[in-house]
Amino acid sequence: QLRLDYQPKVRCADGGITGVEALVRWQHPTRGLLLPDVFVPLAEQTGIIRELTSWVLIRALAECASWHRAGHILPVAVNLSAGTVHDPALLDAVMTATARAGLPPAAIELEITESAVMRDPAGALRSLEALNSRGVRFALDDFGTGYSSLGYLQRLPVASVKVDKSFVTPLGKGNDSVATAIVRAIVELGHSLNLDVIAEGVDSPVAQSAVTALGCDAMQGFYIAMPMEPQALQPWLASHGPRKPA
Repeated sequence: QLRLDYQPKVRCADGGITGVEALVRWQHPTRGLLLPDVFVPLAEQTGIIRELTSWVLIRALAECASWHRAGHILPVAVNLSAGTVHDPALLDAVMTATARAGLPPAAIELEITESAVMRDPAGALRSLEALNSRGVRFALDDFGTGYSSLGYLQRLPVASVKVDKSFVTPLGKGNDSVATAIVRAIVELGHSLNLDVIAEGVDSPVAQSAVTALGCDAMQGFYIAMPMEPQALQPWLASHGPRKPA
């Protein structure tokens, strides 16, 4: 009943594809399609989050290998739940999944949230550094909505920060001065730390223009591409031409 949908990320400057994010879905037989914010907390509470994470990693990397074979050399991003960030089995799970897919660790990017890191900053740092030393890349998701992690941001081995959609959605909609100031500040902070800044929730041409003007490096959202099943992703990638990551 589980499946993965995929949403591309593109460069603001030229629309080139920079990667694809895997989004887990549960097609429940009676409740319909459930999003991860509904069932991932349940998986953590019941102790099956490790198995769920392993399944997502294996499936996402298998799909990633298929589009690599088709000439689309793009990384796949997988979201980690708060508990998974500190799971000592995470390193083995990621290495096993990449080896099984026949891909290097650089083919996967793990997205973590500020709140997950701040549960145990020192522990998170150890876990992320161990994975990063093998070539795994990280993105800090929902940036600006969690606890203040600026002290750790300069120490965490993250390659990018993702501007939360709550700051992107208001852009270009009347009184957006606060949202504009926040996004501009995140861009300046990220670039000062040599991090890419990715805007989430770009759902309109106005938002696309705004995040580009504010200096974001990449973006994703419904206006760019809807999350799609694997059989739809390959034609979408083909229509945009083979791309290599930035």
